[in-house]
Amino acid sequence: MVICNCIIQEGQISADGVAALQRDLNSFAQRAFGAPAEFSWLTVPKNSGFTAGAPSTSSIVSMRAAEPLAQSHRAELLNELCGIWTRITGCSLNEVVGVIADPA
Repeated sequence: MVICNCIIQEGQISADGVAALQRDLNSFAQRAFGAPAEFSWLTVPKNSGFTAGAPSTSSIVSMRAAEPLAQSHRAELLNELCGIWTRITGCSLNEVVGVIADPA
C-alpha cells in the first residue's frame, strides 16, 4: 500500500474531482510503485489558509516510494504526479506541492 496524503482548501475540489484524483493517483501508484494507493485527505477550512495575505489556493499531494529513488527518476514521477493533479483540478503548477519521499 502506498500512502497518499492530500491537503486541499475547502471548496477547492468537487466530489467528482476527488473521485477522479483517487482513481488516477491510484493508477499512478500501481504503475510507479507496484502497489495501490491508500488516501488520507485533509481539508483546510475556509478562511484558515492564506498565501501572501489572500485565501490560499494551494494544495499538497504526497506519496512515499517503496525504495530510494534516483533524483532523475523522482523528477519524472513528480512531473507525472503534478500533471495528474493539475489536469483534474485545473490549478496551475504554482498551486500544487508534489512530494515523493524515500522510505523512512
